[in-house]
Amino acid sequence: QVQLMESGGGLVQAGGSLRLSCAASGSIFSMNNMGWYRQAPGKQRELVATVTRGGRTNYVDFVKGRFTASRDNAKNTVYLQMNSLKPEDTAVYYCYCNVGPAVAQNTYWGQGTQVTVSS
Repeated sequence: QVQLMESGGGLVQAGGSLRLSCAASGSIFSMNNMGWYRQAPGKQRELVATVTRGGRTNYVDFVKGRFTASRDNAKNTVYLQMNSLKPEDTAVYYCYCNVGPAVAQNTYWGQGTQVTVSS
C-alpha cells in the first residue's frame, strides 16, 4: 500500500500564490508518474499536471504559464506551485502516483486539499 499526504491548500485572493506538497510513503518501489488532479463543485475530476520520474512535466492548457509541478525523488514528494491564481482555480486538489511495472501499475490518491481563490 501507498499513502499520500497532501498539504498547502487554503484561501487566497485572486492573483495570489499557493504551494501544494504531497509526500508518498509505504510500498513505493518503482514509483513512476506523480502529479495533480483537481475537482471543482459539480464538475468531474480533471488532470492538472504530471511529473515523470525523470522530472519531465506536462500541463493542461488552463494552467500553463501559471502552475509549476516538480518532484523530489529522494523525498518521494511532488509539488505544485500555483501563481496568478484565479477564482476558477477553486477546487479540491488531489495528488496521485503510479507505482509498479507498466503491465501491473497501480494508482494511488491523496485525500485532497481545498484551494479557494476569492475574487
